[in-house]
Amino acid sequence: MAKNIVIGVGNILFCDDGIGVIAAEYLKKNYSYAPELEILDGGTLGLNLIEYFLHYDNVFILDTLSMDEEAGNIYKIPSHELLGRGGYKSTAHEVEVVQMLEAAQLYDTKAQVSVFGIVAEDISRVQIGLSETLNTRFELFIQAVIEEVVELGIEVSKKEILTLEDIIKGFKCQS
Repeated sequence: MAKNIVIGVGNILFCDDGIGVIAAEYLKKNYSYAPELEILDGGTLGLNLIEYFLHYDNVFILDTLSMDEEAGNIYKIPSHELLGRGGYKSTAHEVEVVQMLEAAQLYDTKAQVSVFGIVAEDISRVQIGLSETLNTRFELFIQAVIEEVVELGIEVSKKEILTLEDIIKGFKCQS
């Protein structure tokens, strides 16, 4: 049976930069998966995440994209395409994600890696939470990930009704 994982990356202290971590927590709290889907808060771990490329069949990284595109646009980028996108690497963790993908090429990795990214509006303001644009596009971002998970043959069931605001409030309480 295939091993699958969703890894949310980013820094929740810098507004939209934390959407990957927030989305991972939202997916973990609000849904159940059969067979199991591991969901991980990868934060800004960068190269330390390479272990997951070696032991999983499918790795979905949730992240912001710093591109010259309209804020809120959502993309699924396979790792082989991402390695050729110089415009992606604008924040420290984006650089680390690309470095991790480059390093993974040196190993005999079995994972199919894709980045689900959303173009950020604000990654510089110190704020736990999302800009208005990403806040309104959040459900579409979640649905894009869920659709891909379902394509892997994983059944997704709603289990909780925590709102995006509830999830963000949980991060604020941990800080």
